[in-house]
Parts: sequence; structure tokens; C-alpha cells
Amino acid sequence: MPPFPSRVTLGSSGLQAGPLGVAGGYGIDERPLLDALERGVNYWYHGSLRGHGMSSAIRTLVSSGRREQVVLVLQSYSRWGWLLEQTFKRGLRSLGLDYADVLLLGLHNSSPPAAIIESATRLKEQGLVRSLAISAHRRAAFLEHESSARYDIFHIRYSAAHPGAEQDVFPVLPKERRPGIVAYTATRWGQLLDPARMPAGQSALRGRDCYRFVLSNPDFNLCMTGPRNGTELTEALAALDEGPLSREEERHVRDIGQHVRAQRSIYQRIRAGRGTVLSGHS
Repeated sequence: MPPFPSRVTLGSSGLQAGPLGVAGGYGIDERPLLDALERGVNYWYHGSLRGHGMSSAIRTLVSSGRREQVVLVLQSYSRWGWLLEQTFKRGLRSLGLDYADVLLLGLHNSSPPAAIIESATRLKEQGLVRSLAISAHRRAAFLEHESSARYDIFHIRYSAAHPGAEQDVFPVLPKERRPGIVAYTATRWGQLLDPARMPAGQSALRGRDCYRFVLSNPDFNLCMTGPRNGTELTEALAALDEGPLSREEERHVRDIGQHVRAQRSIYQRIRAGRGTVLSGHS
């Protein structure tokens, strides 16, 4: 099987990036980020948790004339148009940026309010944003988002424990002019790496296994990582060295994912039986 490509095109956005992206909100320092950039990790997600390490790395790139080396994603969870514009522009100023490559509208399980769409469109028309992205947890929402033709990139929750997009999203997305497809939560918030959640006698998955699982799916262009430190980022980069999963490896990873998800389902039913409603991710 051929290795993962060194560069991918993010669908209709036309943006070029490495197949691994990195989120800066979990504690990663500047130096590992800049080192990873040399390995092609140039899709940088500066979300609601805007860590010091990524902020510093972005400023370093700007001051050294290397801003164009990164595809920078700024996210907003705002549900008010005026607040979206205000905080987005403030974020650009704080980083010394003239624009962001991507504005990600976070967690919209249905079409965003008209004021959000108007503000996002206005930012794009002003040249402050080049592409619009959207994320959701409800998979059916992506069909609604796709029909609007407003979005250049979709951020979709996907892992071996949460593979539903394979049935609910990809078969009904158009083959032509498809948005760029980015996966997040590949480790299911670390649950797939937790030895205590594994079947009896099984070792926990490694980060690289989770990222290889995502990138072995041709429907995804890019997989996000959320490292806390350089060691975890190095583990993620190992996915690029090892390449796509074999069929046997994929079956193993899927079996682990199914087991972890079943544990969660049992836990939810137990808690529900006690009258407790869980609000955690699933």
C-alpha cells in the first residue's frame, strides 16, 4: 500500500496541507510545533483554547516572514454575529496577522443563525478569511451544511470508536466539489489509549494507530492531533512514517474501538437507570 501523501488538497478550499494537523490548545510548546512544520505539519488549529506555545510559534513565523508556510485555522463558538467579528479581529491583531486561512464555525448541529453567516461572509469579503469551515457532532447536519454550498471544509468527529460518518455522511456527499474533510477526536479524547479500557489481555492503542486509522480512510484529507508536549507530537508523526494500516491492523483497531464504545454505552445505561443524565461526548 502506498504511503500517505506529503501534501493533500482540502477539497473545494484548494488549500494545501500535510495530512496531519495540530491543535495548539493542549499545552504544546513553540519548539515542537516549529519542528513539526519542517515535517509538513502545517494545518494549525488555534481554537477556543489558544495556548501560549502556538501563539508564540505563529508570531515567530510572522516576524521571520514565514507566515505563508502555515494554514492557520481560527475557531469561533460564538452564536452572535457581532461577537464573532469582534473576537475574530481581536485574535488576528493579537497574533500580528492580516488574515486567517480558515474560520471554523464550531459545533453547529444545524444551520448557523443568519447573523453568524452574514458576519462570516463579511469577514471573507474583507479578505480577513480565505475559507469557511464548520464542525458538528450531529452527523446529519453535514448534509444540511453541504446543501448550502457555503463551506469549504468540514471538521467531522471520527475514530475507531465513532465511525458513523462512514454510513451517515460520506455516501451522500457529492463526489465532485466536495469540501475538504478533516477528522478530529481520533483518539476519542484519549479513551482509545487508556489501558484500563482495553479488552482483557489487549494492549492499549498508540496515538499513531489512531491517526493511521483515520488517514487510511480515503474519505478524509487530514487528521487533527492534540498533543500536550513534544513526545506526544513525535508519536503522532510516527503515523506518517508507518503509513496506512494493513487489513489485519485495521480489524484490530476497529475491534478495540467497538469495545471502548460499548463500555461507554453500558456506562450511560447504568447512569440513566439511576436517574442521572450524562452530558459528556459520545
